[in-house]
Amino acid sequence: MTSYRIALGVGLLLPGIEPDAVLPAAAGAARELTTVEAFDVAVVRGEARITVRFVADGDREAWAIARVVRAAVGALAGVTSPELTRRYGPRWHPVYLTR
Repeated sequence: MTSYRIALGVGLLLPGIEPDAVLPAAAGAARELTTVEAFDVAVVRGEARITVRFVADGDREAWAIARVVRAAVGALAGVTSPELTRRYGPRWHPVYLTR
């Protein structure tokens, strides 16, 4: 299995949503489908950014998991700049959806 990570910018929270609910929701959505290796929130250029690292059997499966994570976060807050990356050795490279 290969390591992937989905990173999402988090914008405005929907009414009634607490900020500390977003990261567990993102990790929980991925955890329903695969093993989650790590998850974190950081501030990047003034924007909250969630990262969930998980394992998948290939790019198509990783995209499916990434879509579920994005939907889970999107149900709680605005989502910007989603990016899926795959680990090759010590580096992370973008994964593009191919048909």
